Amino acid sequence: MFPFLILVFFVILFFATVSTLIKRYKRCPSDKILVIYGKTGGSSAKCIHGGGAFIWPIIQDFSFLDLKPLSIEANLTNALS
Repeated sequence: MFPFLILVFFVILFFATVSTLIKRYKRCPSDKILVIYGKTGGSSAKCIHGGGAFIWPIIQDFSFLDLKPLSIEANLTNALS
């Protein structure tokens, strides 16, 4: 009975570790930029476009920057006169 409990413990530990690693891997869609900030190895932030990266818990955090174009209304009546 005791070896069975050890096996169950290690199986649960394995699945918890894999689940945590999968949650911390972030993929970036093609219309956004993944910005990783915190401890990034020399620079203040690392930008990734169209790929993925592992975000270290507690040490790093991430955010997405949208690349969709913005339309701005400009009134040009009597602009050149």
